Amino acid sequence: MTTLPAYSGARISGCWALRSDGSGGGEGSLDRLLPTVNSGLSPRKRTTSQCKSEPPLLRTSKRTIYTAGRPPWYNEHGTQSKEAFIIGLCGGSASGKTTVARKIIEALDVPWVVLLSMDSFYKVLTPEQQVLAASNDYNFDHPDAFDFGLLVPTLRKLKQGKSVKIPVYDFTTHGRQKDWKTVYGASVIIFEGIMSFADKELLKILDMKIFVDTDSDIRLVRRLRRDITERGREIEGVIKQYNKFVKPAFEQYIEPTMRLADIVVPRGGGNMVAIDLIVQHVHSQLEERKLRWDMAALASAHQAQPLPQTLSVLESTPQVRGMHTIIRNKDTSRDEFIFYSKRLMRLLIERALSFLPSQIHIVQTPQGQDYEGQTFHGKRITGVSILRAGETMEPALRAVCKDVRIGKILIQTNQDTGEPELHYLRLPRDISEDHVILMDCTVSTGAAAMMAIRVLLDHDVQEDKILLVSLLMAEMGVHSVAYAFPQVKIITTAVDKKVNALFHIIPGIGNFGDRYFGTDAPPDWSDEEMDEPSY
Repeated sequence: MTTLPAYSGARISGCWALRSDGSGGGEGSLDRLLPTVNSGLSPRKRTTSQCKSEPPLLRTSKRTIYTAGRPPWYNEHGTQSKEAFIIGLCGGSASGKTTVARKIIEALDVPWVVLLSMDSFYKVLTPEQQVLAASNDYNFDHPDAFDFGLLVPTLRKLKQGKSVKIPVYDFTTHGRQKDWKTVYGASVIIFEGIMSFADKELLKILDMKIFVDTDSDIRLVRRLRRDITERGREIEGVIKQYNKFVKPAFEQYIEPTMRLADIVVPRGGGNMVAIDLIVQHVHSQLEERKLRWDMAALASAHQAQPLPQTLSVLESTPQVRGMHTIIRNKDTSRDEFIFYSKRLMRLLIERALSFLPSQIHIVQTPQGQDYEGQTFHGKRITGVSILRAGETMEPALRAVCKDVRIGKILIQTNQDTGEPELHYLRLPRDISEDHVILMDCTVSTGAAAMMAIRVLLDHDVQEDKILLVSLLMAEMGVHSVAYAFPQVKIITTAVDKKVNALFHIIPGIGNFGDRYFGTDAPPDWSDEEMDEPSY
């Protein structure tokens, strides 16, 4: 690899700021030995590259930041409207990259953040390389040690808001574990690693590049402590590996990439002035990318349009109308509401199953005769409920689909912005090839349903394999979903024409979740605001 020119920058308020021409002056020297910085964060104790705790969260000295509450990342067409902001953190081994990343996340104070380590993308070693690694003779600090062929498309897909599978690298065995971790897209992605700036395609993905510059003596002490206490290595082996590989690799491959950084942070996580400047810039970028939802525009976009062909409404037989009469009646007792809702759900699910693909299947009857029947033509059927009201439809699905897999999505309405926000997600593995029945008891504007469908698409579920099933929908919600996702089949028992100024279905069914679970709704209840809660 060609050695890059030495970095020259200007030190501004505790961080290095690159000039547009890459030149600068007035360099200050770092102290050889810095006092111990009390970061307030618990030290990392791990032998693998990923923490597998669920739900995804970050614990700091002040609070716990949940990577949840994600606002929409798509427009009214259901297509990608903004990409995640990706921060690349580079620096020598044990320079404090992860500490800086955690400090940035804590200072940002924004939901839905992903911290991704380059350590996860070490290549799988051959048996010969395993022998070298065991004797500390394998160079883990060389660009060739990393799987850029997997890393670059993974990070690109994550930036697009899609789900990805991240390998879990075991530092004690120098191999990948069997189970990979599933990570979803985010508003902000912080990617850290010693070779974060070593690949041209990787650099194109990064929106902001930060180099963490820490004195070599401090890095050596940290590496000794980490590799001995956390990765079970002997001190002689750590020092041998440092002198033979780590130090030369830093001088040849890592330090020269400092000139590519937008900001250079001396002293790592202890430099709060630099971190504050970084946070201010990220906040300004996020504000520019912010998507504004206009519910009024959604409501009027499809007025006077005929209902889409993708909609199927259960035949309004006397039995169906009778059940609607009971569950819509405000004076119906809770027991009767539950009983007739369940009965209607069963009919609805049976109707939805008729839209699944089938093929001819011939069986032999006990009388020895052939019978030409039908069987499901697909890999699997998976049900996904939008919490909380959608969960009430799961028993009906389980009653007619043996061994069906179930996933759950929690979407809430942000009372300040009026936007739907994704707060919880649990989907079965390998859902991409399944036919998915998405369940939500009421759909008014369609905002929650649209977000749930977008989540499924980001997990590579095919649009034409998604069936949205709801007891009651407003025309506005039907049009919004059908317009954004024209291949999604929509099945319901009834469609009401109006949505009022508060986006409540009129005449509606009331707050389904509260009536079903027996909880009291506030005076300004909405059909979905408390159910999922969403709208």
